Amino acid sequence: MTCGSVDDGKSTLIGRLLFDSKTILADTMTNISNTSKKRGMAAVDLSLLTDGLQAEREQGITIDVAYRYFSTGTRKYIIADAPGHEQYTRNMVTAASTANLAIILIDARRGVLTQTRRHSYLAHLVGIPHIVVAVNKMDLVDYSQDVYDKICADYTQFAKEIGLAGARDIRFIPMSALNGDMLVDRLDNMSWYQGETLLEMLEKAPAAHTEQSEQFRFPVQFVCRPHASADADLHDFRGFMGRIESGEIAVGDAVTVLPNGYQSTVKAIQLGDKQLQSAITEQSITLLLEDEIDTSRGDMIVKSNEATEPVKQIEAFVCWLGETPLSTARTYIVRHTTRESKAKIGAIHYKVDVNTLEEQQTNDLKMNDIARLSFKLAQPLMIDSYKTNRATGAFIVIDESTNSTVGAGMIV
Repeated sequence: MTCGSVDDGKSTLIGRLLFDSKTILADTMTNISNTSKKRGMAAVDLSLLTDGLQAEREQGITIDVAYRYFSTGTRKYIIADAPGHEQYTRNMVTAASTANLAIILIDARRGVLTQTRRHSYLAHLVGIPHIVVAVNKMDLVDYSQDVYDKICADYTQFAKEIGLAGARDIRFIPMSALNGDMLVDRLDNMSWYQGETLLEMLEKAPAAHTEQSEQFRFPVQFVCRPHASADADLHDFRGFMGRIESGEIAVGDAVTVLPNGYQSTVKAIQLGDKQLQSAITEQSITLLLEDEIDTSRGDMIVKSNEATEPVKQIEAFVCWLGETPLSTARTYIVRHTTRESKAKIGAIHYKVDVNTLEEQQTNDLKMNDIARLSFKLAQPLMIDSYKTNRATGAFIVIDESTNSTVGAGMIV
């Protein structure tokens, strides 16, 4: 994910990365070349590759999250171009929720700004494990090493203040996205920098779910029971279908179904029409159990030695996404993996001013606000803390009258 203040060059960086890695289609290149000429530009404006909305092109800013896909031959990437403006903080949180690496851009002329601090705090809050601080527009400060070193020192001090340093992998790189310095090619303007280029950093970044062992979490999406089948082998078929959110499972493993606590053993694992002996994170599979136990959509299958107690009260940081402010008098729906529960707001502990990191007392939340809340649930949920599991530690809040998503939560 790329983030940073307005005009720090996020869209240009992505455009340059796609251009230098030769992953732009010819007709797309022709379109943005023609648009650049109409605007009287001497060179092609590569930021047009990601500013897809008409309003974005007119204003020259990013409003919605733009996703771009590219491959280097060794691995595939999905890049999320998050908006930098404060009023689109909720869009940035949406993009960050699934990101594994954040590129935080800083304009070399302006240094660490409020929006830099805001996005760094949000990246820390949503648990992005790898941070690359890209000091951009070095061409406008004569590729000065002194300027780069001062910005690195300022950011490092700020990272210590919010607990980002030490908790996350932070790297720094000077660059000029406009000219292509240190993105894919090194060029000759910053010989004093001996570190990796941006693409080299991306290529060496660990893949998601590979840095630590994770507990097995399998939310049941669908119970497959083909009653009407004429095939005698399918008469007794009863499989539990879903996506492995974390961990791995093998035939013969003892499992527990939560929240009811029934126990059984994995009899078979199917991936489409293939029989597997084991399965890992992000595979969508069908689990068959040895015992006929009561299991339905919304239940969570875990390994018996990794089970935790279901809860009816949760505490979480919530980014309010809805245009209608949060009301403590209303009932909302909390959707956690494949399970839903009606919920009341137990308490708003405090709201975070992401500009100053000050904790403020409040009785309501408006769009883009971030606060620490307690929820009281009508149905028990099988949760993990967001720090240990980003899939089962997250949830969304739904307005039951409009069915709109109004909040995104990270369980403490």
